[in-house]
Amino acid sequence: MKSQVILWQVVAAYAFALAGGSISTSLRLAHKPLCALISLAAGTLLGVTLFAILPESLENSNWWAVAAAAATGYALFFFISKFVHHVCPACAASHFDEDAARHFNEIATVLIIALAIHSTTDGVALSIGQETQATQASRWSLFLALCIHKFPEGLALGSLLIGAGYKRMITIGWVAATEATTLFGGAIGFLFLARASTFWLGLIMAHVGGGFFYLAAHAVLGEMIKHGKGLVVTSFSIGVALIGALNICLRMLAL
Repeated sequence: MKSQVILWQVVAAYAFALAGGSISTSLRLAHKPLCALISLAAGTLLGVTLFAILPESLENSNWWAVAAAAATGYALFFFISKFVHHVCPACAASHFDEDAARHFNEIATVLIIALAIHSTTDGVALSIGQETQATQASRWSLFLALCIHKFPEGLALGSLLIGAGYKRMITIGWVAATEATTLFGGAIGFLFLARASTFWLGLIMAHVGGGFFYLAAHAVLGEMIKHGKGLVVTSFSIGVALIGALNICLRMLAL
């Protein structure tokens, strides 16, 4: 039963990314609605980190170990973004202007490497989230946050490919292949981490939470600098509140 839940959640997250990529090939969104989606998704990532991942990790591991694990997750994405490429096309959408699209072939390899690491982490988070002693609220909020995040991620990657002159089916193929690392991450978590102790699973989730915190902060700050505060702060706040409300409601139903 647990394996079936992991499978459909990982596949659903992958499907959301594909849906975003497919829509980008026929509907080229202006940056304002894309900015709202990115900020909403960033808010859900911060929300799931604050309301689900960190509390559950602290129940399974020492606070200093959780803090260290979260710091390593943040540092990993920071150094990948600084020395390889932006780790998430949605979170760094402001950096993907027309010039970046024209030079896509030059950045394709490093972009795919960075995004593959990020998407693998997403899949691992979904798979081990079912293996920890997490509450139902935490599991569902993690799933919801990742699905909301995956949609603009696929949308941004697809938009970049279309802007670079790729045809519709080739663009969808690129998005499908790149985001397939989400499935790979899910397989890693299920096959190799399922038997880990709750202590180590808690630390892995804290590591993932640190990466989520980086993505959320990077997305919001980038969009605020490029496009102003009002829309970004509102959408981001809605994302955080959505995850917080989901956790509260599910915890109340479980009582």
